[in-house]
Amino acid sequence: MTSWRIFRCLALAFCAVAVLGALPRAEAQPQTPANAQAPAPVSTDELERLVNTLQDDKERAKLVEELRGLVAAQRGLEQKEEVENPTALLNVISAQIGAVSAEIVDAAAVVVDAPWLIGWFQEQVSDADARARWLERGLKLGIIFGAALLGEWLVRTVLRGPRARLASRANGDSVAHALQVVLQLVVELLPIAVFTVTAFFVLPLVQPKFSTAHVAQVVIYAVLWARGILAVSQVVLLSSGAALVPGLGEETRNYLYIWVRRFTNWAIYGYALATVTWWLGVPGAIYVLLLRGTLLVLGVLSIIFVLQNRGAVAEFLRGKPALGDAAAPGHGWRVLRQRLADTWHILAIIYLVGTFGTYVLRIESGFAFVMRATLLSLVVIVAAGIIVRAVKRLSQRGFAIGEDMKTRFPTLEHRANRYLPVLTIIASAIVYFFMVLALLQAWGIDAFAWFSSTFGRKIAGGAVSIVAVLVVALLLWELFGSAVERYLNGVGHDGRPIARSARTRTLLPLLRTTVFILLATIVTFIVLSELGVDIAPLLAGAGVAGIAIGFGSQALVKDVITGLFILLEDTLAVGEVVDVGKGHVGTVEAISIRAIKLRDVEGTVHTVPFSEVSTVRNMTRDYSYFVADVGVVYREDPDRVIAVLREVAEDLRRDPTWAPFAMAPLDVVGVDKFTDSAMVIRVRLKTVPLKQWPLGREFNRRMKKAFDQHGIEMPAANQTRYLEDHEVETRSAAARA
Repeated sequence: MTSWRIFRCLALAFCAVAVLGALPRAEAQPQTPANAQAPAPVSTDELERLVNTLQDDKERAKLVEELRGLVAAQRGLEQKEEVENPTALLNVISAQIGAVSAEIVDAAAVVVDAPWLIGWFQEQVSDADARARWLERGLKLGIIFGAALLGEWLVRTVLRGPRARLASRANGDSVAHALQVVLQLVVELLPIAVFTVTAFFVLPLVQPKFSTAHVAQVVIYAVLWARGILAVSQVVLLSSGAALVPGLGEETRNYLYIWVRRFTNWAIYGYALATVTWWLGVPGAIYVLLLRGTLLVLGVLSIIFVLQNRGAVAEFLRGKPALGDAAAPGHGWRVLRQRLADTWHILAIIYLVGTFGTYVLRIESGFAFVMRATLLSLVVIVAAGIIVRAVKRLSQRGFAIGEDMKTRFPTLEHRANRYLPVLTIIASAIVYFFMVLALLQAWGIDAFAWFSSTFGRKIAGGAVSIVAVLVVALLLWELFGSAVERYLNGVGHDGRPIARSARTRTLLPLLRTTVFILLATIVTFIVLSELGVDIAPLLAGAGVAGIAIGFGSQALVKDVITGLFILLEDTLAVGEVVDVGKGHVGTVEAISIRAIKLRDVEGTVHTVPFSEVSTVRNMTRDYSYFVADVGVVYREDPDRVIAVLREVAEDLRRDPTWAPFAMAPLDVVGVDKFTDSAMVIRVRLKTVPLKQWPLGREFNRRMKKAFDQHGIEMPAANQTRYLEDHEVETRSAAARA
């Protein structure tokens, strides 16, 4: 036996004795390794049996399997200590980094000891037994894979014609296309299946040794998985089956196939190569170096792939908002998508580095934990998205208003679904909140346990109380607001709107605003109290501040008090035309607790504080008068003019368009005054509020036409006629002379 073989046997014997001796103590006292006793002495007979076992390939393989089982059992018995302080965490990280450093040193030692490795290779070549063993392995592996390749070649030769016909066949309907894809998959996978079946069939016939059989199995499975994945990818991406992934151009499909081939070959064949070296008895440092190198290459390829597709994925994440979409630029969801599109590659690289880092740092079950947490995160995110979308659709369908109701009552949907968007947003926020907690739980952070702590229960109770207060306040506000709105827009038994007084239409909205301010103040103080803020100093401070503000803002207090009395006395109301002095004349558009807003005929808005209102001239309260001063020449008969005016007024009252606005017959005041050129007759027409101006303009139009019809002369026309008659008489006298 060579020195290298003796060294390996002694090393395995030492490991076996150490594991077998330590296992019972680990079972008895796993939590107190410090008081474990030393292993019992091993007899010479036991060592000889162990050496004989190691010399036999089959027995040695069985021993290796048993040792692996014992190592797994030992790891299962070890309790993972919880890291309770930063110092312990730093110690764990330092230990992991030290382990990695040791492996790097071991790998470097392989390079440093290259002459020793060369010597080992030379020894394998020069030693007759080793050379025969390697030749035997090569011959048996050659027979196995030669037969497998021959079987594959025969099948590919037979299927060459059908494969070409399937590739050139045009796509039919969906069923024919699916059948064609299945046939292409069968044609591509059948040679690989024949290769695998032939290799497994020939494997026991050549009667390989234990290690050689495992090497053959590793290579067969590697070829099966790698070529199978590539065959499926080729059919899906490059053949006529590429229609299974619509929206991808031919160049993109070829690009994806290249990267699938790179990842598949490096992952499967790299791991297979490392496993083969382990079964062939190559030094362990080489095995570890190959594994680490394979993972490193996969990590680098993943990062390169992410960086190459940074722009395409970012464009996909940004999306193109539809016209009128709520997620327009500046919207919260759109901004979030923009930020994610700008930084997704950084997050992906961090994730890749963390995933491969769990394996490189030899974190126990780290890679499996990352994969499990990733899958759970995807499931949680997809489930949350489905729930949110279902809530939105159910809310839209469950609270939808029929088309006939929309036609009859255009504002009904807005009133009935006023708070539906808010409720949908709240429900979505709750779903996303629990989604975040589930994501934290999936990644090992016990987020739900926070609710069982004293602080968590306090926060949760406060949040529930705040929500309850907000709901009650909202309910009270809606009840009061709906009552006010229903009263103002009430409908009688005959279906006609009930006319409310201007005073009611003014005071009730003001009262609604006051109730809103009161509810908002009470809710604010309750919320602050639930958040732990002592509101007693705030109330006292508010009282002192109120007194200070009262002294410092006497004009404001005067405005409020004056406005209160004006409103209580029902001096003016919204919609009325008033004159409050100082040139402020117009329609009352709004009344606050401090000022009045008027809009004049030119559209200018006047904001007049109540303290500046000295007198109020209300021109539209209860009823109005259109007053007309009609001027006629002195030679006209006043009674005849008044009769024509009465006829015009009666004709106006008989018109269906203007009859609802005229409340009484024409009131003739009489001959009011005499001017230099006219006799002025004053009449007035009683109208409903706000209709004196349009009704007066119509009265003037009809009066002018009636005067023309009856030959009644007005001052301006009379002066023109006198000038014409004087000229005619002058010309006649001149002609007679």
